[in-house]
Amino acid sequence: MLGRRDVGQRVVVRRIIGDAADRPRYTDALGELVELTETHLTLVTRDGPLRVPLAEVHRAKRVPPARRPGAAAVVELERAADEAWPAPVRGRLGDWLLRAAEGWTGRANSALPVGDPDRPLPEAIDAIRRWYAEQGQPALVNVPLPLATPVGVALDDQGWGRRPPVLVQTAPLATILAATPERPDLPAVELATTPSAGWLALVAKRKGRQASERGEEADGSALPAAAYHVLTAVDQVRFAHVYAEPAPPDGGRELLAIARGTVTGQGRWLGLTLLEVVPAARRRGLARHVVRALALWAAQQGATDAFLQVEEHNEAAVTLYRRLGFTTHHTYQTRTEPSD
Repeated sequence: MLGRRDVGQRVVVRRIIGDAADRPRYTDALGELVELTETHLTLVTRDGPLRVPLAEVHRAKRVPPARRPGAAAVVELERAADEAWPAPVRGRLGDWLLRAAEGWTGRANSALPVGDPDRPLPEAIDAIRRWYAEQGQPALVNVPLPLATPVGVALDDQGWGRRPPVLVQTAPLATILAATPERPDLPAVELATTPSAGWLALVAKRKGRQASERGEEADGSALPAAAYHVLTAVDQVRFAHVYAEPAPPDGGRELLAIARGTVTGQGRWLGLTLLEVVPAARRRGLARHVVRALALWAAQQGATDAFLQVEEHNEAAVTLYRRLGFTTHHTYQTRTEPSD
């Protein structure tokens, strides 16, 4: 049977799916193991995430890895993602990054353990806890898998919790543009160098909703000061706005969709974040419309590829991104400090 050291590895799972003529029937699933709990396991397969109750697992084992990005490629992309989501307060443990942003988002308030922490793992974890205590907030660690599997095991030994697995996905810009034809029938996408008040309000509402889903307290009506730094402190950044047309005579404009795009990683990577379509405007193709506009902008800046991060259980988003040509490059889990 699988164990915690197999998280982040490629495995095959034989699953019991029912009985036929008094004999059990099985099906096999192949993919990357991104979660293993006392009740279920989760694989990222070629067709998307698959959650399997352990009661249905007949047997499972690790198999040789498929061709996947090497450690250097994972580190490159994690650094580009950090550059695209810059925390205002930063520190270092050797190569590891420490980041804080008044608690706004896990990515901007977590340690990134890639490279050498310049000390044994238990001492590095203790140092992380001390640093975040000095910031007045609980410690979080974003663990890229399988690159940082030893870090994950060490955190398991100390009783750290875990948030849902996140897929780090990539696609060539050419593939995205081929999958998103022009839509002259839709309102134009306006790309601004700063976010509007309406744009920020939608983000605050979204982040407040996500925090509530995790059982955390959050103000869904405003963003902390650190959030504005995270959103805007990137050299190449655009804030996509789609407004309802025609504009009303009083000048007020109804915002239908938003997103944020950055170009980082020495100009190679378009980072897509905060893609949101208001409920009343969904199923019209606005999400694809916005992604196309940001992909065109990034290509004009010399970028060649795009990345995004999406929780594996967000089936609607995962399906959309797969149709745009995105595939999973690697995964990560945010680990949460245990309460002593």
